[in-house]
Amino acid sequence: MSFAQTVALVTFLFPLAYSPGPGNQFFAALGARAGLRGSVPALAGYHLATWLVTIAIGAGVGVALLNRPGLLAAMAAAGGVYMVWLGWRSWRAAGEGVLEDGGRQTASTPGFASGVLLLLLNGKAYVIIALMFAAFPAAGDLASTAWVTTVFTLNNLVAFVAWGALGATVARWAHRTRAVTTVDRVFAVGIVLAGLWLVLSALRS
Repeated sequence: MSFAQTVALVTFLFPLAYSPGPGNQFFAALGARAGLRGSVPALAGYHLATWLVTIAIGAGVGVALLNRPGLLAAMAAAGGVYMVWLGWRSWRAAGEGVLEDGGRQTASTPGFASGVLLLLLNGKAYVIIALMFAAFPAAGDLASTAWVTTVFTLNNLVAFVAWGALGATVARWAHRTRAVTTVDRVFAVGIVLAGLWLVLSALRS
């Protein structure tokens, strides 16, 4: 894949990765709760799953799944329910674990497995991946498929880290202004709304 094609791919992916979707909402809330360092396990789980699922779809392994819209809708609905549950957990834990130095205790922070599940249950992600390969076909070339997969995964990772950093910055401001509980609950509501949007989208499809 040429440099010009790679630039075109990143340009194509930019609005998809950086717009305030469910994944960005989740990692912004996680950044606020645990900071970027505490978000690393969930980021690792999500993006390892992203790379594996993307290369499988690009290599044709996931074609059967993509041809079953009912199954994709069910996965999207399950992912939405899972996000609502995560948002509810965040709401209940709002304001907990704040230390005097501004840090947070993160024993209940979503980790590697949560990141993996968030991707695997995201039926919308499968459709986006398929559209990406339709726009930038690898034509059966494993090296090109792996390159597109890696660019997609890294672009997504940068977006989630940026949203996580935003969440962490807001959390530091909240600690100074003693608004930690309020900020935690605002992020929790964002996760719940993103989950409900996934459920409703699945029901309409």
